[in-house]
Amino acid sequence: MRKLCVFILLLVNLVTYAQNQLEDLLAAGIEDAQRFAKGYISPAAEGVIYNLSNGWIQSAKVKEPLKFEISLIGNATFVKDEKRDFTLNTADYNNLYFRDGSTSKNVATAFGENNPNVRMYAIVTDGTGLFEEEVEFNLPQGLASENMNFLPSAFIQARMGIFKATELKIRYFPKIDYEDVKTGLIGFGLQHEFTQMLPADNVFPLAISGFIGYTSLNGSFDFTDSQIIEGSQQRFEVKQNSWLFQLHASTKLPVINFYGGLGYVTGTSDFDVLGTYTVRAGTPLTETNSTFEDPFSVKNKASGVKATLGTRLSLAFFSIYAEYNLAEYSTASAGIGFGI
Repeated sequence: MRKLCVFILLLVNLVTYAQNQLEDLLAAGIEDAQRFAKGYISPAAEGVIYNLSNGWIQSAKVKEPLKFEISLIGNATFVKDEKRDFTLNTADYNNLYFRDGSTSKNVATAFGENNPNVRMYAIVTDGTGLFEEEVEFNLPQGLASENMNFLPSAFIQARMGIFKATELKIRYFPKIDYEDVKTGLIGFGLQHEFTQMLPADNVFPLAISGFIGYTSLNGSFDFTDSQIIEGSQQRFEVKQNSWLFQLHASTKLPVINFYGGLGYVTGTSDFDVLGTYTVRAGTPLTETNSTFEDPFSVKNKASGVKATLGTRLSLAFFSIYAEYNLAEYSTASAGIGFGI
C-alpha cells in the first residue's frame, strides 16, 4: 500500500518532517515556519492537483442509458528536476541562517533530497529576553530520499449512462488509516457526447464529447499523543480539490480504439497545522511567547492546460487502457475495466 497510494506517502513524509523538525521551525517563529513550509510543500500540492485530474476518460463514446463499467485505475505523475528543490534565501526569513555565511542554498522540496543534509540555525530566548540560545536542525528530506521518483495514485471508478448521450462518472478511494494517517478521495464527473446528436452519427468515424469532473482528497494526521511538542489537539489536515474541463475524441472501432483530448486543469490545496504547540527550546526571537495556537496554513492554487493521448482494447465485458497526459506535471495512466 505504501507504494500504491501517493497521498499516504506524502502525508507520512510530512508527518516525519513534523516529528523531527516542527519544533525547530517554530523556534524560528511562525512566519519563518510558514514560509519554509510553503516552499517545501507547494510542488507536492500542485503535483497532486494534476494527478487527480487524470484517468477520467478512456473513450469519447458514452454508455447507453443504464449500461455501466467499473474500473481500477492507476496514475503515475512524473516530477521535473526543477520541482525537486527551491531556493532558501535567508534574507526572506526573520530568524533562520546558515552558519557558514551563505545567504541562499537550494534545498529539497517534498519531492527532493538534501544530500548531504542541510543544517539550519535560529536564535531563541528564555522568555525574558535576557538570555539567547542557538538551536540547530537538519532541513527535512523529500520522497527522493526514499527512491520515489514519481507520484502514484490509484482509485476505483465507475461510469453509467443516465440518459441519451450523457453518462455519470464516480471515482472513489476508501478512507484508510495507515501509520496513523487517514486519507481518502471521491470524485464526480459528467460526460456528454456531441456526435450522438448528429443525424449521421453511425457513419461518423469519430466520437466527440465534452467532460467536466471534480475530485476531492481529504487527509489528516493526529499526533497529540506522540509527545513531540507539548500541547493539545495537534494535527495536520490536508484538503485537495481538482477540476478538469476537457474536449475529447476517440475512434469507434470494435476492438482497438485510440483517443485523445485537450483539457484545462485547475485546483486548490490547503495544508493546515492545527492545535496548541509549546516550543521547549525557548521563545522564538521574533515572538513574545513560545506557545502557538493553530500555527499556520499553507494554501496553493494550480491551473494549466493538458493534452491526452491513449489507446483502449475491448474484449466482450473486459477492457484495458493506457494513456499519457502532457502537462506541467505529466502523467501516465493505465487501468482495467468490466462492464456492459
